[in-house]
Amino acid sequence: MTSRFPGFYKLDAWGRLNTLSEHSPLTNEEKLVLHGNALTVDRADFMIENVIGVFGLPLGMAVNFRINGRDCLVPMAVEETSIVAASSCLANLIREHGALEACAAEALMEGQIQLVDVPEPDEARARIEHARDSLLKIANEQDRTLVNMGGGARDIYVRRLDTASGLMLIVHIVVNVMDAMGANAVNTMAEALGPVIAEMTRGEVLCRIITNLADKALTRARFELQYDCLKSNGFSGRTVAERIVKAYHFA
Repeated sequence: MTSRFPGFYKLDAWGRLNTLSEHSPLTNEEKLVLHGNALTVDRADFMIENVIGVFGLPLGMAVNFRINGRDCLVPMAVEETSIVAASSCLANLIREHGALEACAAEALMEGQIQLVDVPEPDEARARIEHARDSLLKIANEQDRTLVNMGGGARDIYVRRLDTASGLMLIVHIVVNVMDAMGANAVNTMAEALGPVIAEMTRGEVLCRIITNLADKALTRARFELQYDCLKSNGFSGRTVAERIVKAYHFA
């Protein structure tokens, strides 16, 4: 499959979709789903409470990407103008003058178990760390399917947290969730470990939940371009590159 579609932006929405279907196994039914029939109000009413409607975002397709030597189309659900166009433009520049490489770490998500009113925090922490293997075994018993697919709980560590409400111990369970978002699996593991850890430490367990800080599930991308490729509006390529770096440091 190619990701190069010259003049793609000049087509209307149906024209773009038809162009994509000529280069992919996209069915007519799937095309209709992409054109607004994906989620009906009736279906949404079974998903959450007090439904009054559904909310949509434009779905655009960034083109020209070649990642790790393979052509890729990159769908983007965004509401802001220029994101898709700028991404496609840069992808074409890299395609012609450089290379784009990407890699992903393991999909590690974390659950957190909040311990309060722990009588001997240092001793409690040591007990948890000493019981690491048995706690991981309990966690993995909660989702054998995930474990059989190569995922599951990988590590447990304890963080001491001083707050205005007093000292807390936060027990982190690190889980490889594979291709899943992981909330159900991680929350189930945290719920199962809560009572065990409470008994072990003589503390009270409050929250047992996945954290949205996914700093262990990172995807990295890199590319290199010669300065001359960045010349624009009378600025030298080197000047443009230096300005980009300064903007990055500000961000």
